[in-house]
Amino acid sequence: MKNQFVVLCLIISSYSFAQPDKARQTIKIKSSEVEKKVIAWRRDIHEHPELGNREFRTAELIAKHLQSLGIEVKTGVAKTGVVGLLKGGLPGPVIALRADMDALPVYEKNDLPYASKVTAEYNGAKTGVMHACGHDTHVAMLMGAAEVLASMKKDLKGSVKFIFQPAEEGVPKGEEGGAEQMVKEGVLENPKVDVAFGLHISSTSEVGTITYRPGGAMASVNDLRITVTGKPSHGAQPWSSVDPIVVSAQIINALQSIVSRNVNITENPAVVTIGAIHGGNRGNIISEKVEMIGTVRTLSAADEKLVIKRINEVVSHTAQAAGATAVVDLPYESHYPVTYNDPALTARMLPSIQKSAGAENVKLVPPITGSEDFSFFAEKVPGLFLFLGGMPKGTDPKNAGPHHTPQFIVDDSGLVLGVNTLCNLVVDYANAK
Repeated sequence: MKNQFVVLCLIISSYSFAQPDKARQTIKIKSSEVEKKVIAWRRDIHEHPELGNREFRTAELIAKHLQSLGIEVKTGVAKTGVVGLLKGGLPGPVIALRADMDALPVYEKNDLPYASKVTAEYNGAKTGVMHACGHDTHVAMLMGAAEVLASMKKDLKGSVKFIFQPAEEGVPKGEEGGAEQMVKEGVLENPKVDVAFGLHISSTSEVGTITYRPGGAMASVNDLRITVTGKPSHGAQPWSSVDPIVVSAQIINALQSIVSRNVNITENPAVVTIGAIHGGNRGNIISEKVEMIGTVRTLSAADEKLVIKRINEVVSHTAQAAGATAVVDLPYESHYPVTYNDPALTARMLPSIQKSAGAENVKLVPPITGSEDFSFFAEKVPGLFLFLGGMPKGTDPKNAGPHHTPQFIVDDSGLVLGVNTLCNLVVDYANAK
């Protein structure tokens, strides 16, 4: 992959960006002019977070802003999604920019004037609600980019679709949503999108930096459920039973051999994790049934197929050897594909990214075993998904608040680079020859 990407970079270097320095400087100035608005929007959204498929206030804020810019707006896409269409003054491609809107069921523990105090019900239980993955920054940056690009409409080639997506973190049980639902409802059509860009804040990379990876950048995810059925007995007479807890323990250990012995980890990492096990209700009763749930992460379609095949074989044969039965549901509720950065598109846009942040601040990084439903857009059109630094300068990443935790925190001073980069990606892609 590395050698192929180097060749692509050499080929793409023959492209010249027709965007003059004056236009790039205009974007930089206009991005700086909207910075205070972007930070204010971000903090407002952070203080008023909403869970997936419940982003009503956020969607209203977005729609009103886009309408004020003269952008065509469609609301209620995939329940709460907002899509804006900006038609440039000159012919050209249709470019999608995407931001996710939803928060997480997390109680915030940061001492901030705009910290979330919101609570809600999630899957039948009361929970705190917090933007613990930075989606508030994504929304604010895309709102800022919309304002900058709308001010340049007359000279803009092609059209820009601003996709504000609900439910990236998933939806309540029994509901549909997220990028997959937006694609089903035709968000990439009418007009047909040629290319899609996404940007994600990172709490563990320094402000002013952008990281990227061509090819498989983030893992596919499949949730896993295994149900093991044995024969119950009194705990004092285990010889009369087929103990599903013992069988489950054997299955858990055997599953770890899939990554260590079946996956070529010199090419891509993979993960098979059992996160919860439920069985029995008393110390002296051997139960009949055990249920395990977990997650499976892979970074290529071939690895995903291999790992799923091996999980089914390992589980069924281990259970059979013990005289038990086991049922594998994979996935049983959710699946995100690999977030795949089109190598040719990545190489084509690398000069734009480097000019936005400075070449010394743009870094190639290893793949991430986290997942993203931007992958559903990138399955349909060439996509590029980047990470924007949000960690205060000089901070040790080990001490930074991790994503999806109550201590998650980012430095707002990095958001203006995000606005600038999104705008340059649009203009440079449209003007590349």
